[in-house]
Amino acid sequence: MNSIVTQSALRGTAPVVVNNLNVNKPAPGTPTLLTLDEVTTLFHEFGHALHGLFATVTYPHFAGTAVHRDFVEFPSQVNEMWILWPEILSNYARHHVTGEPLPADVVERLHASEAFNQGFATSEYLAASWIDQAWHGLSADEASADIDVAAFEAKALADIGLDNPAVPTRYASTYFAHVFSGGYSAGYYSYIWSEVLDADTVEWFRENGGLTRANGDRFRQRLLGVGGSTDPLAAYRDFRGRDAEIQPLLERRGLAG
Repeated sequence: MNSIVTQSALRGTAPVVVNNLNVNKPAPGTPTLLTLDEVTTLFHEFGHALHGLFATVTYPHFAGTAVHRDFVEFPSQVNEMWILWPEILSNYARHHVTGEPLPADVVERLHASEAFNQGFATSEYLAASWIDQAWHGLSADEASADIDVAAFEAKALADIGLDNPAVPTRYASTYFAHVFSGGYSAGYYSYIWSEVLDADTVEWFRENGGLTRANGDRFRQRLLGVGGSTDPLAAYRDFRGRDAEIQPLLERRGLAG
């Protein structure tokens, strides 16, 4: 997602946003079809687009995705959650020749596989997030000293019980581009924190009648529209009526029991 023109009441500008998705080129004469991973990416990036398109702020500096790093993935991850909701699925997941909807048994198998391998995936991600925090928690003197990188990582992981050779970290420090050259310094945790918020948000939709116009308007006005003009947790409390809870995330990942 790229924002070409940011919304601003001060400048009187409306947002212009573009989504670009790279997909495999089909054989000549055949349509371009998307894998489930590509559909997930499409929904994710369109969530970022909605964040930009629904902006209603005065100053362009605060429009759309111009929010705290640990909040920017929240709208996009919420949007991923609608992929398999029946009323959304029936609108796009159809056979490209017959027009038949995706069979119910396939949908059931997709739901059944959602928690597969989440113990591993969650552990490897948290391990990388903790290493990020450990590096950025060093003092200036500590950071300037000679450091054995492997030993540093091992001690950091042992401190929180994630030194399991069967579950290596997602990224070792020597190629951890997110935090050393990608702008996520001390913020790699933001993906799972955003997922705490998005799982709790989806739970709110379930509790309040699903994907209705009124629910969508509340989400648009109180969360997407305010961008970075409001403290993100204050905006979340305004939408949800309380702080986010972790239980919906644990249940989604199959870790609640």
